[in-house]
Amino acid sequence: MKTNPDYALETLAVRAGQERSQFNEHSEALYLTSSFIFTSAAQAAARFSGEEDGNVYSRFTNPTVSAFQERLAALEGAEACIATASGMSAILSLVMALCSSGDHIVASNGLFGATQQLLGTIMPRFGIQTSFVPQTDTTAWQAAMRPETKLLFLETPSNPLTEIADIAALATIAHARGVLLVVDNCFCTPILQRPLDLGADLVVHSATKFLDGQGRVLGGAVAGPRSLTEEVFRFLRTAGPTLSAFNAWVLLKGLETLQLRLTEQSARALEMARWLENHPKVTRVHYPGLPSHPQHALARQQQRSGGAVVSFTVRGARAEAWKVVDGCRLLSITANLGDTKTTLTHPASTTHGRITPEQRAAAGIGEDLLRIAVGLEAVSDLQRDLARGLALI
Repeated sequence: MKTNPDYALETLAVRAGQERSQFNEHSEALYLTSSFIFTSAAQAAARFSGEEDGNVYSRFTNPTVSAFQERLAALEGAEACIATASGMSAILSLVMALCSSGDHIVASNGLFGATQQLLGTIMPRFGIQTSFVPQTDTTAWQAAMRPETKLLFLETPSNPLTEIADIAALATIAHARGVLLVVDNCFCTPILQRPLDLGADLVVHSATKFLDGQGRVLGGAVAGPRSLTEEVFRFLRTAGPTLSAFNAWVLLKGLETLQLRLTEQSARALEMARWLENHPKVTRVHYPGLPSHPQHALARQQQRSGGAVVSFTVRGARAEAWKVVDGCRLLSITANLGDTKTTLTHPASTTHGRITPEQRAAAGIGEDLLRIAVGLEAVSDLQRDLARGLALI
């Protein structure tokens, strides 16, 4: 089955994108090959020039990668998708493909730390400047735009404070000026949120996170209209930030259980957030599924649930936050998220440790902040483990 938009997301996650070989395999085939054979010199020339469709070289065409691309595009409601080696290479490929020296980007100041570094530190070397604005202030987004602005870039919910941006409102602002809106959909995935349906032009993924869901491989993707993804493909074909066929195969299998995993993880996250909100050692909980979240109403409009990531502040500063982390025995101390195993991290010293203190302050990331990405363990066990750490402060 290729792509039928009439099928539900659960069906597309299992069936979309598969093209069986002559062996008629049930599970998707894994094509571990660097190159492909042509029937003649003329066909080789036609394939390389693009006059004839077909696989050429696994740096930019591979059947297993194509299957993953088509399946994710179907889930996002996109015309096309380009897979990359990691989430950060997806963002790099998008910016390098669509921006030139002299262009300008407006981005959320609540972006993942590496994304802030890429846009704020590395891209200026190539003449591409970025202005960072508060995620939830649509007026600030509009005020930051310039005649040379090419992209608005955000992730919603944000990492780690789960701030929610109004995608539809930002799409209106962007399109009024002929600017593209790009949404990092890593936290929600298309199971919980489809930014293209809300007016976004492109969606970016770190497939390493929930799309895989078990911490096995790296991957990234850009999805949207073919006219834009073709530009990303041209960059990938030459520069080579390529998703491996093996990783694509693993990600394909991850997509099959995405709806089941994320639904269950989100339910557990809500239970954890409610428990944390009532804990005497916790001063604030950031979770879109809670009525106390500033954008709770907006989250209910554009997301199917609050997601599986909860952040919270504890009484004290870094020393106390680290005591909580070190006191846990079940939660995995790692900065990755989206796994079936619950993870715990201190963002100020890990995921956002390389940006400046001023940038962390602007993003609201203090030394007292912790982030948990809830997995599939029993909530009672997670609560008991976290209580052990909280008891140390």
